[in-house]
Amino acid sequence: MDEELRSLTERLRNEAGASPEYERLVATEDRNVLADALTAPGQPLWARELVAFRLGLAGDRRAFEALVLLLNHRDPQRCTSAAHALARLGDPRTARAAAALATNELRVAYALHPVRLLVELRAPEAVPALITTLGRRLRPHDPYRAVALACVEGLGALGDARARPVLSEALAHPALAEAAVRALARLPG
Repeated sequence: MDEELRSLTERLRNEAGASPEYERLVATEDRNVLADALTAPGQPLWARELVAFRLGLAGDRRAFEALVLLLNHRDPQRCTSAAHALARLGDPRTARAAAALATNELRVAYALHPVRLLVELRAPEAVPALITTLGRRLRPHDPYRAVALACVEGLGALGDARARPVLSEALAHPALAEAAVRALARLPG
C-alpha cells in the first residue's frame, strides 16, 4: 500500500468514526462507485477526500477538480494528500492549476503545497510561477517565509537560469540566504 494512502486512510478513519460508508469506500475497487461518491450530494469532506485521493492515484481524471480544491485547503494534511494524488494523476491541467494557486496573492497562506507540487511536476509553468511567488515574498516583514523558502529551494532544484535575479535578491534576506546560495550554485552558467 502506498505510504501516503496508508496515512490518509488512518487519518480519515478517525474523522469518519465507525462509519460503514468509510469501510465501503476504502474496500471498493470500482472507480465508478468512487466517482459517484465524489459527486453525491451531502457527502462529508472525509469521504470526498478519500475518493478523490483514490481516483487520483488510479489516474482517473474525474478526481481533478476535487483534488485542486483540497490542494488549496486550510488543513495542511489535506493539501499534502491532494498534492501527492495530483502528482500521480497525470492530468495536463495540474501544472496550470498549481501555478494559479501558487501565485494567487489572496491565498498565499496556502501556497506552500502548490509550490512544492510545481517543483515535483517540473512543468513549464513551474519556474515562472515560483519566480513570481518568491518575488512577492521578498518584501519587508512578509509573514510567509515558508512559502518563500519553498520557492528558493524549488528554483534551485529546477536549475533554470531565469531564476538567477530573484535568487540573488533573496540573498539579502537572512532567513533565505543560505538556501539561496545553494540554489544559485545549482543554476547553469
